[in-house]
Amino acid sequence: MPAPNPAAMEFLLSRRSRPAKTLSAPGPDRAALAPILRAALRSPDHGKLEPWRLIVLERGALDRLARAARARGAARGLAERDIDKGAGQFADSPLSVAVVAAPKPSEKVPEIEQLSSAAAVCLSLLNAALACGWGANWLTGWPAHDSRFLGESLGLVEDERLTGFIHIGTETTVPPDRPRPNPEEVVTWLSE
Repeated sequence: MPAPNPAAMEFLLSRRSRPAKTLSAPGPDRAALAPILRAALRSPDHGKLEPWRLIVLERGALDRLARAARARGAARGLAERDIDKGAGQFADSPLSVAVVAAPKPSEKVPEIEQLSSAAAVCLSLLNAALACGWGANWLTGWPAHDSRFLGESLGLVEDERLTGFIHIGTETTVPPDRPRPNPEEVVTWLSE
């Protein structure tokens, strides 16, 4: 017989990311972040490969990344609004955790499963931060997909990819909930 956890289920049914632009300082300090990181690392990991790593970006690193994103965006010839958006996620964030997918060679665990594990770390990190009372948001944008920016700014190597930046801080406003998918429209039941 299952042992339900109504509080956990209520949290999952009502969880809501907080827009990154509504987060302000302070973000969690290292002691407050530690249990959030531990919770995130309990994500599904077929084969126990740990095909991911986390990079915690504190204020000085975020300022450096904002400058690097501006320079890289200009070098790529991006529109100013795109440069501002890419750099802004670092300039405006109180704290961020970069979740890096780092697939490992494996005959049993395909790369797609390892990438999915890294995405699970992102969601677990986001939910753990929200459960601890912080505002949090999972962002990507062009900086997350620019291998040169990631290599020069975060030290990612050739086989690594950025799965997401999880921005964490104090929420300044609670946005209205957005429409959610209707299960009747996206769920298929097969009985045979």
